[in-house]
Amino acid sequence: QVQLVESGGGWVQSGGSLRLSCAASGSIFSLNAMAWYRQAPGKQRELVAWIASGGTTSYVDSVKGRFTISRDNAKNTVYLQMNNLKPEDTGVYYCNALVLNRRGSWGSGTQVTVSS
Repeated sequence: QVQLVESGGGWVQSGGSLRLSCAASGSIFSLNAMAWYRQAPGKQRELVAWIASGGTTSYVDSVKGRFTISRDNAKNTVYLQMNNLKPEDTGVYYCNALVLNRRGSWGSGTQVTVSS
């Protein structure tokens, strides 16, 4: 069964850092662009960053210069290094394939809480 397992979230003060990890099953990970999404309280889930199988990356404007997405294809794992965190970064972070018809079921996500 296809699985996505996110980890690494926590509570930090504004300006702090966290590194998220996502272990994905091979059927999702292989040759697919992978992405991190987040869902803030009371809001819809939104795309934060994505990385192609070859390493090309893209970020939403609000995290550019602060977040770095990377992947280890040998480990079927995607990472999100988050620096200079802000309270508006608070939310549950999920990973999944970027393309809709390549996605697996959503995992439980990992909670990130940034206090001011």
